[in-house]
Amino acid sequence: MRKAGSKKGATVGSGGQRRKGLEGKGPTPKAEDRPYHVAHKRKQTSERGSGTRTPQRARQPRRSAERTHEIVAGRNSVVEALRAGVPATTVWIASRIDADDRTREILREVTTKGVPLLEVGKPELDKLTENAVHQGVAMQVPAYTYAQPEDLLDEALGLGRTPLIVALDGITDPRNLGAALRSAGAFAADGVLVPERRAAGVTASAWKVSAGAAARVPVARATNLVRALTTYKQAGCFVVGLDADGTTDIGDLQLATEPIVIVCGSEGKGLSRLVRETCDVIASIPIAASTESLNAGVATGIALYEVSRLRREAAVSDS
Repeated sequence: MRKAGSKKGATVGSGGQRRKGLEGKGPTPKAEDRPYHVAHKRKQTSERGSGTRTPQRARQPRRSAERTHEIVAGRNSVVEALRAGVPATTVWIASRIDADDRTREILREVTTKGVPLLEVGKPELDKLTENAVHQGVAMQVPAYTYAQPEDLLDEALGLGRTPLIVALDGITDPRNLGAALRSAGAFAADGVLVPERRAAGVTASAWKVSAGAAARVPVARATNLVRALTTYKQAGCFVVGLDADGTTDIGDLQLATEPIVIVCGSEGKGLSRLVRETCDVIASIPIAASTESLNAGVATGIALYEVSRLRREAAVSDS
């Protein structure tokens, strides 16, 4: 009982307000009738086996972690994607944009293909591209469709070319993947292979850095990178790993004219142990300072240039 001068005033008893709380809730349900009890699950299993079905709570659909689209930002990236026939769903262009040959080509392609075109302000474009350098142009495309590892080899052999494939081991920065794609396109590589887990995929950042090469160079995903490299070896390819402690200078690689797979590891950890053991040769890129290192995108570009140079020299000497 409260004192007369208390804040809420005096009250006597509960006045029946807590009567329901004092009432019993009935007998405790049997274990097999409790939805989360193991006995209940056993009962359901036995009833399924006997053909008897009991009402069950509807399951909530799982949300897919995969993105359904990507935003390609930048004039070069959008132009290259449109040229490659990437199915665009929407194109955004900034109001009062400074027109040049690329923007005029974008407008022409968008009009010809009937792609929805929206004129928006710079703040909207900044938000849409997550503050990427968009140069006043952005495009929405479906999520990237990855090839299978064997597709890269089949494509090269089908065109009568000596296979040249790039594999990235533990590269988690999409900008490095984009740079590798750009180098692969510049030096006519047949594709880029990346692991399915713990590795960068073809995201908007990779699209941007690749400057449109993501639309021309196929990217394959491997469930197990070592297994994919072993399959390439069984098909007649030589696997060349890039590492600062390599025994061969990449510029003197005798296997350059053969079907090869160039494997580049991350800048910090380098090649993983199993991938390194799978390589036929470990090659290095000589640099002036031993304390410095090259990121994966730069190292891939240099290696592809050297292989391209050695192949050209071999072709000239054979002729």
